Amino acid sequence: MKKFILIPDSFKGTITAGEYCNIFTAVLKKYFPDSEIVSLPLADGGEGTTDCFLQMDGYKKVTTTAMNAFMEEKEVYYAVKDDVAVMEMAMCASLPSAKGRENPSTTTTYGVGQLIRHAVGNGAKKIILGLGGSCTNDAGAGMAAALGVKFYDENHNEFIPVGDTLNKIVLYSTEEAEELLSDVELVAMCDINNPLYGKNGAAYIFAPQKGADADMVADLDGKLQCIAELSQKQTDKDFYTLKGAGAAGGMGFGVCAFLGGSLRPGVDLILDTIDFESQIQDADFIFTGEGRLDSQSLSGKAVIGIARRAKGKPVIAVVGSVADGWEKAYNEGVTAVFTTNLQPVPFEIAAKNAHKNLESTMENIARLIKSTK
Repeated sequence: MKKFILIPDSFKGTITAGEYCNIFTAVLKKYFPDSEIVSLPLADGGEGTTDCFLQMDGYKKVTTTAMNAFMEEKEVYYAVKDDVAVMEMAMCASLPSAKGRENPSTTTTYGVGQLIRHAVGNGAKKIILGLGGSCTNDAGAGMAAALGVKFYDENHNEFIPVGDTLNKIVLYSTEEAEELLSDVELVAMCDINNPLYGKNGAAYIFAPQKGADADMVADLDGKLQCIAELSQKQTDKDFYTLKGAGAAGGMGFGVCAFLGGSLRPGVDLILDTIDFESQIQDADFIFTGEGRLDSQSLSGKAVIGIARRAKGKPVIAVVGSVADGWEKAYNEGVTAVFTTNLQPVPFEIAAKNAHKNLESTMENIARLIKSTK
């Protein structure tokens, strides 16, 4: 009997990590009916992160209500196992949810803070927060306000900042939030390295896709710099140049500066959470994958992050495509790489056949493994 570990990321726009696992499971059961198959679908912190954890053993869905990016109440949920709660900021403030009214100067992350508060109120001692896919640019100030951080203007009036009003903050107090989170570890999943502001920061790199024109981008960037300078003045700490501070409209900064949390690469955080090393101890093969394997993957995305911790186990990467630098994956512990595109066709065509091509590729791999018995 063989044991297979399935631990893919999604193929953006074509195949979810869960679908990948379902396709692989069906093929492997066809060729190895007595095998043990463990599915551990991954996510990068954006939309779908919570659902990936809900497909893992032991995680349960908790439903509540919170504000969306426009301060409208909506139903939301997160995943819980024991005293660990896993959630995604996109649940409350995703870019798709703002379609038709995109405006990163006025949208808020307040609902994300409500989601965290609900989990803490239900006994969570560790919060894993996925950062990604946001329609906001408020440096996580809305989230912080929902958790008790007080923001004051020049007249000492308390208010909830948004991207356009970050420069109005002259003082903030974290006492209430510190008390609320005193026994809670807050860790954010972050797979980008952007600082809070500047030409490589949250506004310049990500705000255009959220509806900002050139003038708004420059304005938002200046206001991010204002809150960064105020934070450094109050804490004597530099949070704005942290790798990932610019994630999710600056929420990476907010997690650390306002709430005392930390940022970690998404793959490593997930692998620790699921006790990856124990899962693979008696595995014969590890299957992983992502939409494209290239030089950027070497920074620690799904395939490479898994291969580095696979303890010499065979790691087979089944990916949508490869690009310059993909061969370096072999130096990181990947055993073999297979692409699912059977013909050189445009993405639009490949996307239509993605599921079928993934199944065909897995059929070939399974037949190869079967022949080596």
